[in-house]
Amino acid sequence: MTKWTVDYLSQASNKEVKIHVSTVPQMDFLSKNFVYRTLPFDVFVRRAAEAKHTEYFISEDEKYYLRSLGEDPRKDIADLQKQFPLLACDIQIPEYFEKEHFFSTVFRISSAGLQLWTHYDVMDNFLIQVTGKKRVVLYSPRDVPYLYLSGTKSEVLDVDKPDLKKYPLFVKAKRYECQLKAGDVLFIPALWFHNVISEEFGVGVNVFWKHLPSDCYDKTDTYGNKDLIAASRAVQILDRALKTLDELPEEYRDFYGRRMVLRIQEKTYSSNYE
Repeated sequence: MTKWTVDYLSQASNKEVKIHVSTVPQMDFLSKNFVYRTLPFDVFVRRAAEAKHTEYFISEDEKYYLRSLGEDPRKDIADLQKQFPLLACDIQIPEYFEKEHFFSTVFRISSAGLQLWTHYDVMDNFLIQVTGKKRVVLYSPRDVPYLYLSGTKSEVLDVDKPDLKKYPLFVKAKRYECQLKAGDVLFIPALWFHNVISEEFGVGVNVFWKHLPSDCYDKTDTYGNKDLIAASRAVQILDRALKTLDELPEEYRDFYGRRMVLRIQEKTYSSNYE
């Protein structure tokens, strides 16, 4: 917590890293209100720690975010041992899972004030706050009807002042909030939605692991956020069913659509999560 200063981190690596650069604090993955750029790791760390920049891509107050990647992001997972070996030895991974279930360790370094979009992951994970402070807002998987999803991400960008004309059901989502300071570790269960603000420049490490059998997961998933294989297959089947319903007149489409919803509720909803 005290060792990882800007100077120490800067000396640990000068490898090129792909970063997000944004002129606004609220980053939106759906509208892509940021650009990707590449910087040497040491240069990135120093810039991310600054409030104003003498060297910049877009503006002097632009914000930076690093989500570390594998050597080839399409095939390789993020692993501190491989990408940042000098820093990996400083982190002790909590032993709450079998070593063979380990999936990835991800560096998350953010400028002060940066807010990440609300999303879920399909694996359990720890968020280890090494330096700096974060505010994390979480929502239960059961609140999915109120979060206006697009893929794994919520369209509601501002969770503090949401546009209730556009997202009226969002008020029904129950909010859980916590503050992370240096040394804190937050357990984020799979499927729980989370929205993160870096209240000051800081460094975090995400640890993901497979809590389900390996063959449940998409083998092309290097991030830990692709839907499970069976879930993806079910969604594809549902899309085909909906397309078939389009062949019906409106009154019949409405009727059979409601029947399908009831069938899904009866077969899949669990009273264990009410």
